[in-house]
Amino acid sequence: MIGWLKRACTGLKGHWRRLWEDHGPARRLQVVETDSLPAKMPARDLVLTQDDGEPWSLGMRCPCGCGDTLELLVIKEARPRWDLQMQNGKPTLHPSVWRQTGCRAHFWLREGRVHWCS
Repeated sequence: MIGWLKRACTGLKGHWRRLWEDHGPARRLQVVETDSLPAKMPARDLVLTQDDGEPWSLGMRCPCGCGDTLELLVIKEARPRWDLQMQNGKPTLHPSVWRQTGCRAHFWLREGRVHWCS
């Protein structure tokens, strides 16, 4: 009985998290002039680090809810590298984010909204 209840609660949490992603406020972009991410990341927003005005990396909390901080490099020399565009004032990333360890989340970020890959 306990295992069933735990699975049901986990499923409900995922359901509510996805509803919030679809209908809650879109993620915004915060820009900081430093070469490292802040120790305490915002709950939903992305943080772009810049060094002398040059974009360096993009950080965010993993949208799956695991609590991990994701750091994505945006400098041209890095591999892998992500491109950040602002569409309608909201951040869009290319390519998708696919964690190879931990929670293994895989998603696109389009106009501040997380779109999960199946």
